[in-house]
Order: sequence, then C-alpha cells, then structure tokens
Amino acid sequence: MGILNTFFGKEKTPGDEKKSIWIPLESQEDLNEAITFSKTVPVAIFKHSTRCGISRMVLKQFENNVSEEILEDFKLYYLDLLNHRSLSNEIAVKFDVQHQSPQLLIIKNGITIANASHNDIIATDLKDFKI
Repeated sequence: MGILNTFFGKEKTPGDEKKSIWIPLESQEDLNEAITFSKTVPVAIFKHSTRCGISRMVLKQFENNVSEEILEDFKLYYLDLLNHRSLSNEIAVKFDVQHQSPQLLIIKNGITIANASHNDIIATDLKDFKI
C-alpha cells in the first residue's frame, strides 16, 4: 500500500498524535470561563470553519508556530463555528469584532486587545501579548 499511503496517509498508531493545544469552546459556560481566565492570563480564541480550506491551512500553520512557552503563558480556545454558530455570533457582539473565519481574538481582562483573520493570523506573534 506504499503509493496509497502517499495519497491517503498512513494508518495512525497510538502515540502518533501530539497533545492538543486547544481548550474546546462549546458553550456559554466555556466562554465565561475564558473571560475569567483572561483576568490572570491572556486568552486566544481561534474561530474555525471546518468546511473551509483556508481556515484549515491557517489553523495548521498557527498550531505549528505555537511554542511550549506560549502554552505556559496563554489559554488557547478553539471554536468550531459551524457547530456553535450562535456562540460565534455572541463572541462577535461581546468583544465588538466583526465576524470572520478563520479569526483569532486575543482577550485580556475581559476585552479584546487584538484580533486577526485569514493569513494575518499566521503573522500574529502571541509573545507580543504576554502579561
């Protein structure tokens, strides 16, 4: 199956997956938790459309750029906006940002201090927003 693995990927074995860097954002309670955390540590919310190739590419590039240092200094939340559209809309209103996909919001003390969308997300250096 060598040539097929090239096209379809090899079968995964336990231990192949790396630990997820994301905290799922799926409910109002999760959003409230993120806002509470933002009072002591910066919070990043990544709004992702699972049907969009650009969003998928930006997500992967963003994940590849996240260092261990960032994971120690930030809470990273992931929102599947197709499954949680009403929560995505609430975030847009609550943090006074226009809805985009993909979109990255940086929250400190309950307010948005930065946001980026599409390829601008890749250029965002989270180290610039450390406490």
